[in-house]
Amino acid sequence: VQLQASGGGLVQAGGSLRLSCAASGGIFSIFAMGWYRQAPGKQRDLVATISSSGRTDYVDSVKGRFTISRDNAENTMYLQMSALKPEDTAVYYCYAVRGGSAYWGQGTLVTVSS
Repeated sequence: VQLQASGGGLVQAGGSLRLSCAASGGIFSIFAMGWYRQAPGKQRDLVATISSSGRTDYVDSVKGRFTISRDNAENTMYLQMSALKPEDTAVYYCYAVRGGSAYWGQGTLVTVSS
């Protein structure tokens, strides 16, 4: 499975961005997927997850601001980010997992200016 993340960029605080994660090489719909992020000098942290059935979960710091979704027909997962804060600045990585196998995208940089 190959994952390609895109959609990052520079945005002012309070703004919005939508990240995409396009998958190929596997049966997209059976994978649980999600987003991690890694801020400069910090560890990679989980942001949001979406199961194969569409159940979602979020870290508390993004609840009410971020929405994770998936389009199985398009083999693509999304992260809609709103009300962005400078502390959301990070490289965002998408991942897919099934059984004992995990796959990662290359990361896309989100920079939120104050």
